[in-house]
Amino acid sequence: MMRAAAPSSERIPARRLIAFLIMVFGMFMSILDIQIVSASLTDIQAGLSASSTEVSWVQTSYLIAEVIAIPLSGFLSRAFGTRLLFAISASGFTIASFLCGFASSIEQMILWRAIQGFLGAGMIPTVFASAYTVFPRSKFYIVGPIIGLVATLAPTIGPTVGGIITDLMSWHWLFFINVVPGIGITIGVLALVDFDQPNFELLDRFDWFGLIAMAGFLGALEYVLEEGPQYEWLQDTSVAICAAVCAVSAIAFFYRVLTAEEPIVDIRAFTDRNFGIGCLISFGVGIGLYGLTYMYPRYLAEVRGYSALMIGETMFVSGVTMFLTAPLVGRLMLKVDMRYIIAAGLIIFGLGSWQMTWITRDYDFYELLLPQILRGIGMMFAMVPTNNIALGTLPPDRVKNASGLFNLTRNLGGAVGLAIINQVLNERTDLHITRLQERVTWGNATATETLSMFTQRLQGMGDSALMAMKQLSQIVHRQAVVMGYGDAFFMLTLFYFGLSLLVMLLKKPAVAATEPAH
Repeated sequence: MMRAAAPSSERIPARRLIAFLIMVFGMFMSILDIQIVSASLTDIQAGLSASSTEVSWVQTSYLIAEVIAIPLSGFLSRAFGTRLLFAISASGFTIASFLCGFASSIEQMILWRAIQGFLGAGMIPTVFASAYTVFPRSKFYIVGPIIGLVATLAPTIGPTVGGIITDLMSWHWLFFINVVPGIGITIGVLALVDFDQPNFELLDRFDWFGLIAMAGFLGALEYVLEEGPQYEWLQDTSVAICAAVCAVSAIAFFYRVLTAEEPIVDIRAFTDRNFGIGCLISFGVGIGLYGLTYMYPRYLAEVRGYSALMIGETMFVSGVTMFLTAPLVGRLMLKVDMRYIIAAGLIIFGLGSWQMTWITRDYDFYELLLPQILRGIGMMFAMVPTNNIALGTLPPDRVKNASGLFNLTRNLGGAVGLAIINQVLNERTDLHITRLQERVTWGNATATETLSMFTQRLQGMGDSALMAMKQLSQIVHRQAVVMGYGDAFFMLTLFYFGLSLLVMLLKKPAVAATEPAH
């Protein structure tokens, strides 16, 4: 039977769709830039003659600035309107990218990266908000997978893209590559976006105290999570000071947003059950999204000795899987209760992590193939319907504010996930080293045989006995590291199986994506 034409109100004007796709590309660049440097930090470190502690700030400064700006975007997009805010974000992000490429010292690089993160962050929630306010609900099954794909694909392929660019050209091009698309996006948005009107009167009531409190709370929290695992948490002075700043600012921030006439962030959106639980699931998805984008490359570099390009090629599997899964999720959302799709996604993701609990130091492209495919499918199944349930069921006037909070939870999930994963890797590796060293004694036949074999092989090369001991100790250390990874994957497995139970608390959404009448 032929399908009747969609009513005129349901049709998406071409101009609007093109404007939206330009914005989606801007969001893609902004999210990609978090991870694009991760595979190339050693090149940047050498280029700017920085220490390894300093170079990690190329990523940290971007993340801290982004986490502060994302919740702020709700207020700003109501004040400036989508068109103006997005154009300011895109142009600022482009200029900061250009300056990052020309940075000649690590201090300059950290400053420009922070500005790049702060300005680029405005693009992310604005796209989410536009998706759920500009398009009719019957089109969410098309729009949802597009933004879900971009939000998950960009961090996943970031290391791949970064590795290829650094390999072919130089690390400077990680930033210069944003310039031409950035100019195009700015012009495109100014010419085509007409979703809403600015309300400049809101700026007169801008809550500066709320902004300072929020910056202190989120910025210090991000610093504590980033630096805590490597510096024994509160035993380090700077981490302890930031933890105190975070606690005091958090109290001031929550007091302010609940009492101010025009709060900088409207946290009352959390009173909507589906939005609140959607944010919790989004937080959990962030842990897996950023956590595994960190663990896989680190394992491949540390244990397998892969180059940035080889890591990128191995990691690409998840990206391709996500790309192929997105349209399938869109179709499924029309036919299946979205809560079941989310639960299936979290369980599939958990199974992918569970397969990695048997990890050995020989795990290579083919051993990582199925876990990566499951990870890609699980991410898309969990992410896209969660976006729809959390934002697609809110009244349109609340979506702008809520979108900032929703995206913030995913980023905070990533920060918390990385902190916990680093802590687990550090502690479990130390534990396994101790246990393995207890086993590797003169009473252990295998250890003695291995040692005498190394000693014979190294005969005539100086102190062969000492060198053999050193080789054995390296093998023990590497084995302990691999066992630490297995433990971290096991922890993620339990977490995702547990998280899938949260879905039972969601209210069944009205089918947000009904197809046009037949």
